[in-house]
Amino acid sequence: MRHEPVFTVDEGRHIKAALPGGHTKNLFLDDGRGTLALVSALGDSRVPVNRLHRLAGCARFSFGKQEALWAALGVRPGSVTAFALINDAGGRVRFIVEKALLAHDPVNFHPLSNDATTAISAADLIKFARATGHEPLIADFEALT
Repeated sequence: MRHEPVFTVDEGRHIKAALPGGHTKNLFLDDGRGTLALVSALGDSRVPVNRLHRLAGCARFSFGKQEALWAALGVRPGSVTAFALINDAGGRVRFIVEKALLAHDPVNFHPLSNDATTAISAADLIKFARATGHEPLIADFEALT
């Protein structure tokens, strides 16, 4: 579905009303020591950024800089998406997926650009990540808060 560019979950609320499935937010994180992560979660979930490092086995995460985002995933802020894993041929980015997101079918993401939304089954999302060389780390965010 094509739409105007959206940069935040709140800006896309009207789009969610028109599309079935789980709607996502995606965060690009950096621990400052070389570990990068892409987090995909339900749009309304609280992402425990200050606790995810324990799951990833690294230093505490903070939000990654746009230069690092572009270098690692080839997208700009506002267009962060699980589909950007295809651009990480070197496998530098850890993929962390909220367990609650995978309970929805389909799940909705931007297709590398924030002016459209597309859907994929939860099972195919996992297959896609693995096909790009990224084993998903499935996390129960409720248990981390």
